[in-house]
Amino acid sequence: MNIGRIILGGFIAGIVANAGDYLINVYLMADEGTAMVQRLNLSAAAVEGSLVTWIVVDIILGLLLVFTYAGFRPRFGPGPRTAIIAGVTIWLAICAVFAGLMSMGIYTQQAYLKSSALTLANTVIASLAGAYFYRE
Repeated sequence: MNIGRIILGGFIAGIVANAGDYLINVYLMADEGTAMVQRLNLSAAAVEGSLVTWIVVDIILGLLLVFTYAGFRPRFGPGPRTAIIAGVTIWLAICAVFAGLMSMGIYTQQAYLKSSALTLANTVIASLAGAYFYRE
């Protein structure tokens, strides 16, 4: 594995994931987010204060996507197909965690399903972007 390229591709994937999450949260899931904040009685300051944490989470996500892609390359070969497989693999892990949060009532079923679909697209696009920069 080329650690330098994992880091480069991971940061690029993280930036792409951040941009996608901005689009998802500010435009595509704004109503669901507002409803969740109200339903859970969260403070607006706490929600806004979590922005840096979510940026870091997306950078870590990007690194994991490219690391997974690099690990899958020997079995599936280099290219977009393997990047998609890596992205879907990580997406499944994300969905499993958020299914647990849904079962606790943090997310409604409708918000979970919509978020999962949007996150699939975002994760695959970020994986493709990061994998593009990975070389052995």
